[in-house]
Amino acid sequence: MKAFLMGLAVVFLSGCSIVGKSNAETVPYTLITAADNEQIEVRNYEHMVLVSANMGSDGRNDAFRALFRYISGENEGRAEIAMTAPVMMESESLPAEGSEIPMTAPVFMERGEERSQMSFVMPAEFTLATTPKPTNPNLQVSELRDHKVAAIRFNGRLTESNVAKHTEMLLTWMSENGYVAAGEPVEAGYNGPFTLPMFRRNEVLIEIE
Repeated sequence: MKAFLMGLAVVFLSGCSIVGKSNAETVPYTLITAADNEQIEVRNYEHMVLVSANMGSDGRNDAFRALFRYISGENEGRAEIAMTAPVMMESESLPAEGSEIPMTAPVFMERGEERSQMSFVMPAEFTLATTPKPTNPNLQVSELRDHKVAAIRFNGRLTESNVAKHTEMLLTWMSENGYVAAGEPVEAGYNGPFTLPMFRRNEVLIEIE
């Protein structure tokens, strides 16, 4: 999972409530299998477009602000969509610059030895070609196709101990069921900071061969 992402901490998803409800679109996937009585799934994400920011000295705060400015209009717009998707010509009036983009859940972060990144996933209708180009040169756009992962879902906070516990549970389940990891564990958070921990949806995902 090259530029895709290990470790999410606080996610400021707009529209989140204290009981975990959110208006944010969630990334679609195909369920391959699910474990009995465990919050474990094997999924295939057919298509995802990611916009990523490197985390600098201020960590996730700098990256989040840059990405949020991007979806709030700090982009070159997507006027080309009107030509490639005529069905949208009457339903949307898109400016040459500054398109606002709905936020999608979850948000991911990668914390590697060589680089650390946070990424937003674009809404499902976006492709690599129609995703507005960032005006911030420090943001990168990439695409994943047929991305297969094993995932475990849990509530509470994304603390190191909680993540480590569920990562170990997921790795054990994968080993017992013949799945081989093809990437590092990825943490995902679906709720904002005001959601009570008992209602938060968190996940650890591991790419599989």
